[in-house]
Amino acid sequence: MPKKELSKSDKKENKHFFKDFKAELKRVIWPTPKQLVNNTVAVITIVLITAIIVFVLDLVFRSVNKYGINQLKSVVGTYQEEHQNKENSNNESNEEANNEQTNSNVTDTNTTVDNTENR
Repeated sequence: MPKKELSKSDKKENKHFFKDFKAELKRVIWPTPKQLVNNTVAVITIVLITAIIVFVLDLVFRSVNKYGINQLKSVVGTYQEEHQNKENSNNESNEEANNEQTNSNVTDTNTTVDNTENR
């Protein structure tokens, strides 16, 4: 494809743009070297302070989370042990009651069988 040739008005617009651009850059108030150093030091200092704060907060939250998780595990473990102990004691009570009921049923059956034989 052949390159599109710029018209005279397009060339004038480009020329005008670059002239305006150069004029704007001349109007900019550039910082002195001392201001540049001061501003750079201020930015770096703020960034470092922010990084230190984030690092400390990260350590605090990590330790709280670790302690909190371990504490939660111990509480849940204790609850589970208590629940299992209650369940085991309930099961033992139920088994004893069932054994007594079975023994009484067997005794009743034996009595019934004996009574039937005696007739």
